[in-house]
Amino acid sequence: MNQIATLPSTQRQHEVVFDNIGMTFQTSTGATQAVANVTGSIPEHKFISVIGPSGCGKSTLLDMVGGLLKPTQGSVTIDGEQVTGPRRDTAMVFQEDSTLHWRSVLDNIAFGLEVKGMPKSERYDRARAMIELVGLRQFEDHRPGQLSGGMKQRVAIARALALEPRVLLMDEPFGALDQQTRQFVGRELLNIWEETRNRVLFITHDIQEAVYLSDEVWVMSARPSVVKEVVKVDLPRPRPEGTHALPRFREIQDHLWELVKVEAEKTLGAGAQSA
Repeated sequence: MNQIATLPSTQRQHEVVFDNIGMTFQTSTGATQAVANVTGSIPEHKFISVIGPSGCGKSTLLDMVGGLLKPTQGSVTIDGEQVTGPRRDTAMVFQEDSTLHWRSVLDNIAFGLEVKGMPKSERYDRARAMIELVGLRQFEDHRPGQLSGGMKQRVAIARALALEPRVLLMDEPFGALDQQTRQFVGRELLNIWEETRNRVLFITHDIQEAVYLSDEVWVMSARPSVVKEVVKVDLPRPRPEGTHALPRFREIQDHLWELVKVEAEKTLGAGAQSA
């Protein structure tokens, strides 16, 4: 099993570190262990995707990094500081439309900065810079109801980036988009990431998307979930048009599919037995 190597503490000051974390939920029918014994790290400037069968705990892992859930075992640290709750140096983008429908694009992107108490002129300057970055310069006065689904997600990404987070957490951000729009926004995200080089933890069911975007893909097992394998995506950056057709791209994609298929079959088998 190709787990991420544990590094000396002096080398872990600029990483997101998972130290043997686990998550068990208490329900009316007993305890359910969602995540078990995950150890690994996200170095600076790296884009990490997490894939695995449905219900394996991918979003739970992300929520523990974001401080929305406290691990029942182990700890998460960001640049040497333990995560004990939501932090100002992390930002999240979700699958669902999270734009404020009564605000313009500009005011949506500036919203987090407003909450932080940044002066109006400064937050609008930063919001306009983010609008430029995500390619929405002509739409800053539009309301979300006037935008496509892909444009709304770009607004959500811009709002997150405006906060200058150390870590950007993305939970199936393109899951509600049609395939054509998903591919377009994925390319846009990669262009944005090349500019910002934030650390990204990206949850997806789309294996092709994971390969195209990532430096590494973490494959999670069926419950209770561990990181079954870490697959390096050794494709050159920046990734041009035609990357999907490269033999190495297809090789990585096929390997990931085989890993996920085995775990999905375990999940389906467990469900059939419980029924």
